[in-house]
Amino acid sequence: MEYVYAALILNETDEEINEANVTDILDAAGADVEESRVKALVAALEDVDIEDAVEQAAAVPAGGAGGAGGAAAGGEADTDEAEEEADEAEEEAEADDDEDDDAGGEGLGELFG
Repeated sequence: MEYVYAALILNETDEEINEANVTDILDAAGADVEESRVKALVAALEDVDIEDAVEQAAAVPAGGAGGAGGAAAGGEADTDEAEEEADEAEEEAEADDDEDDDAGGEGLGELFG
């Protein structure tokens, strides 16, 4: 989760979301940094417009089809949903890395053994 927070901080401060910046934020926070997770997050967010993702998440009620949960939570729901989307992007990137590992030594899997 801290990886996603680092990306959101960088986005909010108009800094580039890259491996060095994410690592710097995590180091400053005292988190144990896994380089492969940083790479996966940066790769997953490469083509993502975070502002657009936050806006889309705000348009969907936090309670799903019920809708009442989103109205009660207010602005906090926007941030939670943006974080969930970034988490999903990170998980997809990690899954892609796992697939690369299984691809007979091709791609990023070869870099990480």
